[in-house]
Amino acid sequence: MQAFNETVGQRVVFLATGGTIAGQAADAADAVGYRAAQIGIEALLERVPGLAQRLGSWTSAAEQLAQVDSKDMSLSVWQALVRRCQELIDDEAVGAVVVTHGTDTMEESAYLLEQLLDVDAARVVLTGAMRPATAVQADGPQNLLDAVSLATDARARGVWVTFAGRVYAPAWVRKAHPYRLDAFDAGDAGPSAWIEEGQVRWLCAPVSNGDGLAAGHSRAAGRAAFLAAQRWPWVEIIHSHALADARAVSVLVDAGVEGLVVAGTGNGTVHVELERALTRAVEHGVRVVRSTRCGVGRVIGTPADAFASAGSLSPVKARIRLALDLLSREGQLSSAASAR
Repeated sequence: MQAFNETVGQRVVFLATGGTIAGQAADAADAVGYRAAQIGIEALLERVPGLAQRLGSWTSAAEQLAQVDSKDMSLSVWQALVRRCQELIDDEAVGAVVVTHGTDTMEESAYLLEQLLDVDAARVVLTGAMRPATAVQADGPQNLLDAVSLATDARARGVWVTFAGRVYAPAWVRKAHPYRLDAFDAGDAGPSAWIEEGQVRWLCAPVSNGDGLAAGHSRAAGRAAFLAAQRWPWVEIIHSHALADARAVSVLVDAGVEGLVVAGTGNGTVHVELERALTRAVEHGVRVVRSTRCGVGRVIGTPADAFASAGSLSPVKARIRLALDLLSREGQLSSAASAR
């Protein structure tokens, strides 16, 4: 860990995981043919003009936690990220953590952190970039400055994503565009705040943390099960569409899949052939959750529904929540077995 500002004050710790923000291309005009996760966090921070002024009285430090393209996110990196974030949050000298992360799975990591971290008064802010650090139009430096503004805002308790001057809650944020600099949005919820010239303008009450894990599991119990896990529960996403073929469900069930999230049409509706296969999956002990492939809105369930509703969660976040619930249940069963 290297300190960048030794002025007395609270501390911001930058945790780097790689991504486009640390990407490098041979040509500064190349915004797509680059290699992600090439530049270390210390070099990135040195390229951010005005960082010391934005930090003000806060001290800062940096750690290279990982160096990966976020499309290749692994359980080991996720576990290291959760473990280190909680360690820093528990350190009274640390007031905030800024995580640099690839954009492809940033929404998934943000939701995972929200589900597992006991944040209390601290702030965890994720940010990244849509252009590599070597690009003419590199957006990483401004996003990092905005992340510091948010991280040092006393009102910003919890886990947040900031990108292109906007602040998003993890449950709602999503990557909505594959190329634009303002690639993220939050569907119906919209941004929670704007960051303008270093000032955070909140549009709603700044509370990001949701209700934690399903089925009444505490964050501490869920985190312990997650950190102890040797593998991630096998949960797949199945899409419902015209002419849907249910054979994929049968193959997955026979192969031992533990959970299925079906991205249904409209209000989570499912093709009749697919619904039959999913019903058989439930009979074989597979957990099934129904979400929607629509970009905005939520699945409005009824008591007569055959499958549990994911509510407002996107299919990828519903997958994380189901996997965490499976992990917590597995941990409870393991504890009970060892006690006998």
